[in-house]
Amino acid sequence: MKRILFAVLITVLWVTSAYAGGDLYLYIWSEYIPDEVVQSFTKETGIQVHLSTYDSNEAMYAKVKLAGQGYDLIVPSSDYVSLMRQQELLLPLDKSKLTNFANLDSKFVNQSFDPENIFSVPYMWGSTSITVNTGKIDEHAVTSVADLWKPELSGKLLLPNEPRETFTLALKLLGYSVNETNPAHLEEAYQKLRELFPHVKVFDSDSPKQALLSGEVAVGVVFNGEAFIANQEDSAITYVYPPEGYSLWLDSLCIPKGAKNVDEAHAFINYLLRPDISAIISAEMGYATPNAKAIPLVPENVHNNVIVYPTQDIIARGEFQDWIGDAMKLYDEYWVKLKTNE
Repeated sequence: MKRILFAVLITVLWVTSAYAGGDLYLYIWSEYIPDEVVQSFTKETGIQVHLSTYDSNEAMYAKVKLAGQGYDLIVPSSDYVSLMRQQELLLPLDKSKLTNFANLDSKFVNQSFDPENIFSVPYMWGSTSITVNTGKIDEHAVTSVADLWKPELSGKLLLPNEPRETFTLALKLLGYSVNETNPAHLEEAYQKLRELFPHVKVFDSDSPKQALLSGEVAVGVVFNGEAFIANQEDSAITYVYPPEGYSLWLDSLCIPKGAKNVDEAHAFINYLLRPDISAIISAEMGYATPNAKAIPLVPENVHNNVIVYPTQDIIARGEFQDWIGDAMKLYDEYWVKLKTNE
């Protein structure tokens, strides 16, 4: 028994000495990690976490590619994991330092965007769909993607401030994939969005729930975690999974090539993979955890809430985003035209 206690003590002292006074520069989506998790990690390891945020994959990618260094950990969605892996912008992970990796549900690992998870570790998954403030409009006014084009919603609508999620609306309305690359189909989607954009009051991927809660808009296309938090504050705010379909996404933890604090990054990833920590993150942020061992620890009011954990029949209507290669240039070109009203 004394030997076991001595071994545990040595391990604790090694972890403390190895990381005491260390730093970690985390670049993550806005409102995507609880302060208490960051603080408890620092208390446990001595590593100071310096947190910066972004509101779109495009913004994160551009900054990481341009800066080359400055961040130790980023959280791209699956399509951008694929892109950054192909462009050699990510460092391979040392799985020997990720002892909690085995806690992940097998259906979220070894995906096509990163076979064998050489460069990425699943963090959270969720959806982007329609949120309605039924205190402002009739609860049956918006039940489908097609309803967003209703004239009575003019000046009452919020859309994401990024091309992929916004194009998903038009693509699904037209019966196409969220990963559409056919130029003719993208032209159709662009024309549909040209009809919609003049009626949009707010573009926000940072904290769109605020506009819904304040009544500035009545309908928004938002991340499900934003909808969950808004619903907790105002039960009149509901989340709609439209019959035409919607986008699903998986965000992952990655170490960019220019990282200076690689050991600290591994320590933080492993910490986030702890079941108790993953459960806290899911409960507070309102997104689903890919951590199988964490699911029993997620409070019932969160785990049983379809905004956070949709049923299998709802999931079947969703579609995960993949990287679309050179077609992304066309999305970006159309996006600029839409935002500048060309």
